[in-house]
Amino acid sequence: MPLAAIFDVDGTLIDSVDLHALAWHEAFAHFGHDVSFEQARSQIGKGGDNLLPVFLSDADLADHGKALEAWRGEHFKANYLRMVRPFAAVPELFRKLRSEGVKLAIGTSAKKDELDVYLDISGVPDLIDVTVSSEDVETSKPAPDVFQAALHKLGVEPVNAIVIGDSPYDAQAASKTGLRTIGLLCGGFSEQSLREAGCIAVYPGPAALLACFGASPLAE
Repeated sequence: MPLAAIFDVDGTLIDSVDLHALAWHEAFAHFGHDVSFEQARSQIGKGGDNLLPVFLSDADLADHGKALEAWRGEHFKANYLRMVRPFAAVPELFRKLRSEGVKLAIGTSAKKDELDVYLDISGVPDLIDVTVSSEDVETSKPAPDVFQAALHKLGVEPVNAIVIGDSPYDAQAASKTGLRTIGLLCGGFSEQSLREAGCIAVYPGPAALLACFGASPLAE
């Protein structure tokens, strides 16, 4: 059994991926860029530092990249944050892990102020040992910084920890850190894309992972 489990948030603990994609789509449109909902959605799981360059030129990034990201953040909080809902059985899964002596960490590309709200929505703020958000690192997923910081705070080696996430970017970032990843389908990415990114097991969501706990990599 691993000594620590590091969880992503958006699409893993809470149902927010479509809402983030819509906010990004509308932010790009507000600044005159034609980025479809589907295109934006394919990049959710990255922080703005890695998402924006997919769609903006270097000149556009320099001119209004920061303004676009800030507008998106305020737009999301004003119009979509209240629609975010938790996935089932997240607190129960966390309590099960804690009962087994597993330390729990959050490793996310979300902003710190958003993360605090998400953890309240998930019902797990008192069950977590360590949090790492985008402000704690220089580069967001799929760079390894988030998970490296989480491991450092936890005080465990990669071989003794495991990541649970919903996007290929979680698995890519984890693999660069020497971490294994369990993939969840509740974020909307396909099983094929998660396995190709390096996930060693895939489940529909937190409730399914809890139901299959004894046969999962969490109990190995």
